[in-house]
Amino acid sequence: MAGSGAPTRLEPIDASGLRVVIVAGGWHEQITDGLIAGAVRVLEASGATYSLVRVPGSFELPVVAKTMLQGPADAVVALGVIIRGGTPHFEYVSAAATDGLTRVALDTGKPVGFGVLTLDDEQQGLDRAGLPGSKEDKGAEAAHAALATALTIRAVGR
Repeated sequence: MAGSGAPTRLEPIDASGLRVVIVAGGWHEQITDGLIAGAVRVLEASGATYSLVRVPGSFELPVVAKTMLQGPADAVVALGVIIRGGTPHFEYVSAAATDGLTRVALDTGKPVGFGVLTLDDEQQGLDRAGLPGSKEDKGAEAAHAALATALTIRAVGR
């Protein structure tokens, strides 16, 4: 499984004063809702202020993430689900979301927690969504990464 080597426990972070936006796609609602719940748990425990913006799908994540980061947001948590089908669409959308979100982070100088699941089947998503019985919580991991990176940027920028 992809989680091999991942931290077994996310250390609590004090992110009071940080403003974070969760940007989440609308496809595969059960998995996406699990990702959102994991991100929300981490953000609430950290003391960060957060909001949620829904977009149609993973392809739309970069442009909305950039808009949020050009405003008052200190970080974005991008959440989406892309499941392989029988056409090359999977590769195009996966590459566009990944490359786009990387570009947004570099162009804005602000972190994007990457919680876009690229999957072969729905079960892989259920296993990673932080739902009861899931083996991983990728929404929580993405939020934790965004907070930790934002705090690092803040610390080295002083």
